Amino acid sequence: MYVSARSQLALRGLNRIPPVPALRAAATAALIACAALAHAQEALPPAVSRALAAAGIPASSVAVVVQEVGAQRPTLALNAAASMNPASVMKLVTSYAALEQLGTAYRWRTEVHLQGTLRDGILEGNLVLRGGGDPRLNVESFWMLLRALRGKGLREIRGDLVLDRSFFERPSGDSSRFDGDPFRPYNVLPDALLVNFRSLRFSFLPDAAGGAVRIHVEPRPPALELVNVLKVTEGACLEGRAFRDLLKLTFEPERQRAIFAGRYPSGCGEKELNVALLEPNDHVGGVLRQLWTEMGGAWSGAVREGAVPASSQPFYVHESASLAEIVRDLNKFSNNVMARHLFLTLGAEQSGPPASEAKAAAAIRTWLARKGIAAPELVLENGSGLSRVERISAASLAALLQAAWRSNVMPEFIAAMPVAAVDGTMKRRNRGDGVAGNAHIKTGLLTDVRAMAGYVLDRAGRRHAVVMFVNNSAAHQAQDAFDALLRWLYERA
Repeated sequence: MYVSARSQLALRGLNRIPPVPALRAAATAALIACAALAHAQEALPPAVSRALAAAGIPASSVAVVVQEVGAQRPTLALNAAASMNPASVMKLVTSYAALEQLGTAYRWRTEVHLQGTLRDGILEGNLVLRGGGDPRLNVESFWMLLRALRGKGLREIRGDLVLDRSFFERPSGDSSRFDGDPFRPYNVLPDALLVNFRSLRFSFLPDAAGGAVRIHVEPRPPALELVNVLKVTEGACLEGRAFRDLLKLTFEPERQRAIFAGRYPSGCGEKELNVALLEPNDHVGGVLRQLWTEMGGAWSGAVREGAVPASSQPFYVHESASLAEIVRDLNKFSNNVMARHLFLTLGAEQSGPPASEAKAAAAIRTWLARKGIAAPELVLENGSGLSRVERISAASLAALLQAAWRSNVMPEFIAAMPVAAVDGTMKRRNRGDGVAGNAHIKTGLLTDVRAMAGYVLDRAGRRHAVVMFVNNSAAHQAQDAFDALLRWLYERA
């Protein structure tokens, strides 16, 4: 089993059991927190209550905690201990755990090994890629990896491309299980050697005069067959599934074929669609073949899975961006695949590869216990919030936000959250309000779930932790209530 020096250090740190006095202190802190919650204000601000009533959402479906950072008691607490589905707000638990346990400078490694002899630029043998779970091995990064191989003198590969994915346990789930759409990039399952999120970007360039639509694909694996009989028609553009239905898409992964046989409304202009179309091996092999050929390299072999021998030394090692950068991308744009990779990496670093969801959940629970956050209601599945079963209470998440404020990784943790009216998933929220630019908020949205958590700097210069969950069939109507709570928190004296 491969365990890096960094992994060994993490194992020693994560397996350390706190002394009895520390456990007693944690228990005392938990009791104080519960008592404080009992004395907190339970009535919601009037504007929030009105917005919930207008949406038909009862208070029993809502959980809220507001607490000034460093304060002993919450300002506002409603159903604080209730076990709720937090949707993507669960990413805050995963990312904070990773920042503290792995360190802000942590980087993932993708190794390149040679099986054979390299002479005069020709590899008589196989090229082996061993994935380390890089959450952001996009086209640009993969191009840099291949460019480095060309720089080290490799020009022609006369064997196969062998893919070693053993750092992560092979996922047993169905990528279409969550919402029945396996081609959505957010449904891609974790993969220790995930290239460009296993996604292809289809760009549509309509020619109104000619009545046709040009489609550009990036990346473009050479084996990909594109059938395009789209016709430009008059009309307004549609979004989401309605747009895809107009295109009459047919995806055939086994034949590496994409068919577009519908119509394209002129009102759409230029538009993009990201699709997880190809099987994992076909995707990695296809992207490598495209980029390698563009670089002047040659390869005509096959793609297969295999393992790197224990005695093999890497020919080249590509390192990812730092964890601090990764967490920023993950939370600003709520990237589920990156969150799942981060989650599994925690498990691998504590218990050794192959990583599994069980190992990852155990790593987070151990970390929370050391911080004195009991969270008995916590349910972890994949750490991303793209789950029907994950649960946490507003009280536990508020306690985590308070702990993060005191942590040495606080700057990276907060900077990774979307800023109200400025960027990420909050870019279009609270525009024109005083709270615009003064709230770092992670949002979450699923069918029957809406959530937010983060920090608000009020107009008096005081910072507050805020958590709000709505679990109700009308949750999609609750945005006004969330915005009203942020406004109230910013403006209150």
